[in-house]
Amino acid sequence: MTYCVAMRLSSGLVFASDSRTNAGVDHISTFRKLHLFQQDGERTLVVQSAGNLATTQSIVSLLQRRCLDSELTNLMNVPSMYEAATLLGETVREVINRDSGAQQNSGGTDFSCNLLLGGQINGEGLRLFHIYPQGNFIEATPDTPYFQIGESKYGKPIIDRVLSYNTALDQAMQCALISMDSTLRSNLSVGLPLDVMIYPLDSFSTAQQYRITEDHPYFMMIRKGWGEGLVSIFSQLPELKLGG
Repeated sequence: MTYCVAMRLSSGLVFASDSRTNAGVDHISTFRKLHLFQQDGERTLVVQSAGNLATTQSIVSLLQRRCLDSELTNLMNVPSMYEAATLLGETVREVINRDSGAQQNSGGTDFSCNLLLGGQINGEGLRLFHIYPQGNFIEATPDTPYFQIGESKYGKPIIDRVLSYNTALDQAMQCALISMDSTLRSNLSVGLPLDVMIYPLDSFSTAQQYRITEDHPYFMMIRKGWGEGLVSIFSQLPELKLGG
């Protein structure tokens, strides 16, 4: 399974994805789920994927291959993020229709996937989209500044309590890492390493991307501190009094 989160904030974007895939307990593998499409000074696009691995790999491969042909409409030449989201939705439909049609006796195989697309094209502001298996999509707003895909329920409460549109990028990444830790603790189908990235507004740079492993010193420190802090706060709750 997968957990990905992306945040669109006033000062930039934050992305975090795990890298575990599994088809039962005997088939656990690591695959990158955060993909970059970058042209210095002109555009930075990030695609995160969750769902059927064969589907998402085909989608990303098609997107990358078509970027090599300037005659084709692709993520490196569309004029806006909206058109990038539209192109991504069309590619999702193309791959799912192709694979599901080729395997009509697939025994109920689920070919669906969900994607997050975030970034900036020169001349526009920051934008973040959630693309559904049907190819349609919604966009993040200041009132709803983040999206999750995959195993989202375990990491959602901390984001809802902490994150706002004006949260600083470093604090937002801390929130994303704690959200990941909560998910890692509660769901074995989500696993390390993590791929994370901070994108400051108008930077058109991928310099702040990192891979977080189990022995990453900062991740170890905040996991330990968060867990101990929760236990400490819980122990300080007022004495239980449910009677009248």
